[in-house]
Amino acid sequence: MSFSSDIKQELNKNSNLSNKEIVKNELIGYLISGNTKISNKEIKFSTESDYNINRFSKLLSNLDIDHKIEVSGKNFIIKVKTKNIKFVEIEGEQVLLKLENTNEESLKAIVRGAFMGAGSVNNPNKEYHLEVDFGTKQNLEKSIEILQNLGVHVKSFQSSMYIKEGEEISKFLALIGAGKAVMNFEDIRIQKEMRGKVNRLVNCETANLNKTINASVLQITAIKKLQETGQFKKLDDNLKEIAILRLENPNMPLIELGKLLKEPLGKSGVNYRLKKIMEIADGK
Repeated sequence: MSFSSDIKQELNKNSNLSNKEIVKNELIGYLISGNTKISNKEIKFSTESDYNINRFSKLLSNLDIDHKIEVSGKNFIIKVKTKNIKFVEIEGEQVLLKLENTNEESLKAIVRGAFMGAGSVNNPNKEYHLEVDFGTKQNLEKSIEILQNLGVHVKSFQSSMYIKEGEEISKFLALIGAGKAVMNFEDIRIQKEMRGKVNRLVNCETANLNKTINASVLQITAIKKLQETGQFKKLDDNLKEIAILRLENPNMPLIELGKLLKEPLGKSGVNYRLKKIMEIADGK
């Protein structure tokens, strides 16, 4: 089962059907979604989700609105006569979304219905992406206005609104009443962020290790060159001591090399001596 299906299954089980005003507004959300079409004085809603069709049917039945359910291939289809839904305004082939005198819970219900009607959320293990399709640009803009007023930031493209930020998706799911989905989403999001931090840390440590190894190779090459040319014997005792330690400990960080000296030095002191050896080997 997909992440979207899990959310719609959860919302379908919500028993918040006692408030008729909330039921009407959730139904309006369905009606303004991109999966609802109106023609020949008939409203037709189509979906492949049985949870979705069940919820829509519950809303209609709760309001004593006659409807029929058909099956066409993989699609469930609900058909309702426009004359049976008297609390919405229909212009041409679309329901018009009106927000006058609508309280916060009713606004949330509209958003919930629109998501159930034509919304989806990608598997958060792969990418963060929530999208809802609308029948008209006007209804899209009104829905974006609702969400902005409720503190959720969304973007739009053509007839759809979408969210790609994990935190905003969590806020959206909480707003429509999908509490279990929020917990699952946040659990995945936390794990992804932790994996990301670990990967960045490993990459950083690997880069530092590679840098140390590369520097060590250059230092050892310079020391061996001095040995081959007889110049090594001419080095002062401090440079000979650090040179021998480097040959014996090719991968050791500078700070650890410094601790092995007869008179311990810090990282900068060790680095100075090794750079001096490399300059002598280069004839500087």
